[in-house]
Amino acid sequence: MNDKDRRSMPLFGIGIVMKLTELTARQIRYYEENDLIHPERTKGNQRLFSFNDVDRLLEIKNYLDKGLNLAGIKLLLTDEDSNVEKTEEKEKALPKEKKSVLTDKELRAILRQEITEANRFGKANLRQGELARFFVNR
Repeated sequence: MNDKDRRSMPLFGIGIVMKLTELTARQIRYYEENDLIHPERTKGNQRLFSFNDVDRLLEIKNYLDKGLNLAGIKLLLTDEDSNVEKTEEKEKALPKEKKSVLTDKELRAILRQEITEANRFGKANLRQGELARFFVNR
């Protein structure tokens, strides 16, 4: 089993997710109603969340703390999801020897994601604009 499969396994009940994210049950249900997260359901209709769901909730919380509204967050996350899907589709279509080659756009997406994750966990030590050259739209 690879890491991607492990991270998408539904493991956590809403109580544990509340503790991990410091969100209320109502907030978590609200984000689900607005299609920002998609937890699995048991036969008894109980929500079960994966590591990916917890990461997504932390990302939503981070964006809200930065002042984004729900509509803006939804657009951002939708764009990120579509970029990830496109990258995965391209990887599957490429022959094995070409899979290690990244386009400039893919490299920028990876750098942007790593910087966002570093900022989320307070590990970023980058001065503003230090990596701006990587994010110039071409």
